Amino acid sequence: MSLQIGETPEEISGSSLATKETRLQRETILLVEDEAFVREVTCEILRSAGYRVLTAKNAAEAACVYQARRDQVELLLTDMILPSESGLALSERLRKDDPELKVLLVTGYTEQIARLAQMQEECLAKPFSSDVLLRRVRQALDRREV
Repeated sequence: MSLQIGETPEEISGSSLATKETRLQRETILLVEDEAFVREVTCEILRSAGYRVLTAKNAAEAACVYQARRDQVELLLTDMILPSESGLALSERLRKDDPELKVLLVTGYTEQIARLAQMQEECLAKPFSSDVLLRRVRQALDRREV
């Protein structure tokens, strides 16, 4: 174990916060959002919380990013409404290759929220605060398959 500037051995070995921050630094999220402003703000919130974020503006781009970095992506965070393919269809396609891929679907439509709940899919309703986003991302990442 080596110390970084400004760290003490107690901060490294005794702090659960240090462990939590180290874990966050290794977690990579693939964010798929077609609206540039929403994508940029969401990306900034996630990065400021310590996550690594890969971005895509549509399902085709997301699939390419995922194939190139598949071993790193731990969570697919995708809008439901995307050009040419829905976020749900994208998640189903990627899960065919990787059934363990964790997914958090984002939508502003009440009927989609109800449908996703019936399907037992993780869902985040728009609009959301940064606190809600980070809490739901953490829950999705920590979710264990039964």
